[in-house]
Amino acid sequence: MIKLLALTGPTATGKTALSVRLAKALNGEIISGDSTQVYRGMDIGTAKVTEEEMEGVPHHLIDVLDIKDPFSAGAFAETAGEIAEGIHARGRVPIIAGGTGLYIDALTGGRMLSETADSNASVRESLMAKAEREGAEALHSYLETIDPTSAAEIHPNNVKRVARAIEIYLVTGKTKTELNSEKREQTRFKRLLFVLSSPDRDYLYRRINQRVDLMMEAGLLNEAEELYKMGIGDTPTAGQAIGYKEFFPYFEGRCTLEDSVEKVKQATRNYAKRQITYFKRMEDAVFLDCTEPKDVLFERALSMAKEFLND
Repeated sequence: MIKLLALTGPTATGKTALSVRLAKALNGEIISGDSTQVYRGMDIGTAKVTEEEMEGVPHHLIDVLDIKDPFSAGAFAETAGEIAEGIHARGRVPIIAGGTGLYIDALTGGRMLSETADSNASVRESLMAKAEREGAEALHSYLETIDPTSAAEIHPNNVKRVARAIEIYLVTGKTKTELNSEKREQTRFKRLLFVLSSPDRDYLYRRINQRVDLMMEAGLLNEAEELYKMGIGDTPTAGQAIGYKEFFPYFEGRCTLEDSVEKVKQATRNYAKRQITYFKRMEDAVFLDCTEPKDVLFERALSMAKEFLND
């Protein structure tokens, strides 16, 4: 069984910096566990790690897909698993770093994906909007192309159930039918899971608001507009990313820029809240307080990581 480290936590808690320090200390390589950093062109809004921030540490699953390509927990588990095996074969330590807890669980077997797998509010909202625009039959036809068995079981007028079945596929990469029939497989990985967070929710929300302001100064609006022109709004996965879709109404003249920026902040805070709820259900999680001095935090994580890897 391959041992790996996983570092997750809500947005704006310093995962990138800590993961790089751990990788340098442990001869590790980092696999991005973020559902949006896989996309080329989505840099500022995803807080994508820069070459300077990497400090020479190899990073994987960053800038590997076009925005029109779908991505899911299932696809991540398959691809990241192969990468982790390669890192291990080179005598180095695989480190998964990113805020998408579902992806980390999919890879390391933290819990079985099922119909009750975590939902994605943005995906669900976009599917319901599609039903409103194009009608219930159009949504049901979409499900038929993905999961004909479920489509046969769910009446087209039951829009919520139809949308949920599609949502499961878009989030997990597997159909509702597949998930209902498969048994949990033994994972080939053993993980030490760190969750970087803060018990002070107000502190975290302030960090989020500040980061969005810095993103705007760095050119987020221009990045979002370029992606909008490329059709990101019609993509299956990339178009759901927070930090981009909130600007669509502004580009269409339906709201002010200030409204869109506030929506980015609100959506990011809401996402952080959902992340924390998810992480608290990870029974093996080791919580680290991101408000502690960085050196103290690093030394604590490093000590636990060495004990885990040498056990």
